[in-house]
Amino acid sequence: MSGYQRNNIGGGAYAAGRPNISAPSAGSPSVESPLDTVKQISAKVEDVLDSTFEPVKPYLPALGRFLIVVTFLEDAIRILTQWGDQLYYLQTYRGIWWGFSHLFLLANVLAMAAGSYLVVARRYTEIAIGMLLGVVVSQALGYGLIFDLNFFFRNLSVVGGLLMVLSDSMSQRKQIFAGLPTLSETDRRKYFQLAGRVLLIFLFVGFVFHGQWSFTRVIFSLIGFVACIMVVVGFKARLSATLLVLMLSLMNLLINNFWTVHHTSPQRDFLKYDFFQTLSIMGGLLLLVNMGAGDIAMDKKKVY
Repeated sequence: MSGYQRNNIGGGAYAAGRPNISAPSAGSPSVESPLDTVKQISAKVEDVLDSTFEPVKPYLPALGRFLIVVTFLEDAIRILTQWGDQLYYLQTYRGIWWGFSHLFLLANVLAMAAGSYLVVARRYTEIAIGMLLGVVVSQALGYGLIFDLNFFFRNLSVVGGLLMVLSDSMSQRKQIFAGLPTLSETDRRKYFQLAGRVLLIFLFVGFVFHGQWSFTRVIFSLIGFVACIMVVVGFKARLSATLLVLMLSLMNLLINNFWTVHHTSPQRDFLKYDFFQTLSIMGGLLLLVNMGAGDIAMDKKKVY
């Protein structure tokens, strides 16, 4: 027997003891990864949601913008209706001089009213966002709330909503001037959209660390955490943002139910403040549902 034949026999005996690792035939079924299964299920759910909410889709941008500024409108009304109490707090507890406290409140009211109107009217959006961001920062410093963790996380989410408005306005300008694209504008839009997505989820971070734990709270937090991660990485962002809107709506009605508290109780103002801030964050999520995750997203299959 030749050496070549011995090698063939040996090779055949060795191969007989090994599992068959040849490529599957054309007719054999392919094995899907868990990620592919999740994508298929989520795609079907998205199709159902698209068909269900098709009638309200044209109104999502306007509704989202209005909800984003509703907390500023409520705050402006609250300052005007509680003017004396606001002055007393700023002068007595914050040590702001008489006159400066008046200017502080007046500037905040005017900025919130004007900025909110411009956002809803889609006019001078960059100026409007700058005014409202200035209100967020000035109130955090003026009222001494910058080190309040719950306030900090909530306002990060509000800022995320404002960045989504800015990104949406850039998208509208891109559609109007489609023949004159600018690379810098496109880059700014996608990075604002990414920053808005990331900041929007901080409301849930604040919710997790604020309040007493229970079994329901744990389940709620876990589901919200998964949805938040999907929003941040841009994986099925529209679906996860829709889920977060539904969860925030339920949370707002059950937890921030200020209408059940007596009007003389200080707790009523805190619950009312949280209620309208949550509405603003829901507005940002609605804009995300309308626009999608943007270019820097897992769904785009791009690496930046």
